[in-house]
Amino acid sequence: MTIETVEYPRTPLAERKTGGINWERAGWVYMRVSGVLLVVLVFVHLWSNLIAGDGVSQISYQFVVDEKFAVPFWLFWDALLLILALIHGTNGMRTLVNDYVYKPGPRKALTATLWIACIVEIVLGLIVLIVFAVEPCIAGAGSANICM
Repeated sequence: MTIETVEYPRTPLAERKTGGINWERAGWVYMRVSGVLLVVLVFVHLWSNLIAGDGVSQISYQFVVDEKFAVPFWLFWDALLLILALIHGTNGMRTLVNDYVYKPGPRKALTATLWIACIVEIVLGLIVLIVFAVEPCIAGAGSANICM
C-alpha cells in the first residue's frame, strides 16, 4: 500500500509531478494574506459597531437597517469579511485533513465536503446580506411591523 503525500508548498515547478498551479503554495499564500486582511476587517467591524457612536447600546435592528446597511460600503465590508473568513477557515481545515488523513479516498471526500460546505455557507450568507439590504422589512411581526 502506498501513501499519497501532499506536495511541499515550495517545490519548484521543474521538480513537480504535475504541471500547473501549485495549490499548496497558493493555499499557504492565501492564509497569510487573508489573515492580515481579516485582522483589519474584524477590528474595523468591531470598532464601527461597538465603539463608535453610542457603543454597544446602539446595536439594534434599526441601527443595522438605517445606519449600517444603508451605506453600500458596509454591506461590501461585511460580505468581504464573510467570504474571506469562510475560505480561510475551510483552507485551515483542509490543511488539517491533509496532515492527518493518510488514505487518498477519505482525504478527497473530506476535502470535497469541506469546500461544498464552504460554498453553501457563502451563498447563504450573501443571500441574507443582499435580501436584508434590498428588503429589510419583517413582514407578519404582528402590529409592530419592522420596516425602513
